Amino acid sequence: MIPMDENRALRVVDALRERGVDAHVAKVSVYQFGIRVMLPGGRQAEWDTDDTAGLEAQVMKDGMLVGYVPTIEGSEDFDEQQTIDALLRTDYDQPVATRRTEAPPARPPLPRDGGVFRRFLGGFRER
Repeated sequence: MIPMDENRALRVVDALRERGVDAHVAKVSVYQFGIRVMLPGGRQAEWDTDDTAGLEAQVMKDGMLVGYVPTIEGSEDFDEQQTIDALLRTDYDQPVATRRTEAPPARPPLPRDGGVFRRFLGGFRER
């Protein structure tokens, strides 16, 4: 898998938000980024924030670990579209999340994070 740099994280988040998923870029450190997916009940899945090769997530609620998504086999070779598909097909209803055979139907799209000033706030780094 291509490392989750800021621009890649933005593209994945944008694609998820177009499908109605409440996703955001998770900035871990200056050069480390991931994807945060907001879930029902105040939970959030934090994807690929530990800078490992495979795609996995921790499910948090109020700062406590309440579940996780084990490393997805073969995800170290995923491109952006496969990463988006994996996040869409994850079922977070159990403490150890599973993957659905198909992605759920798209919901109404959400606006892009950052709005009209997104490129100004990001220092024109987005490509």
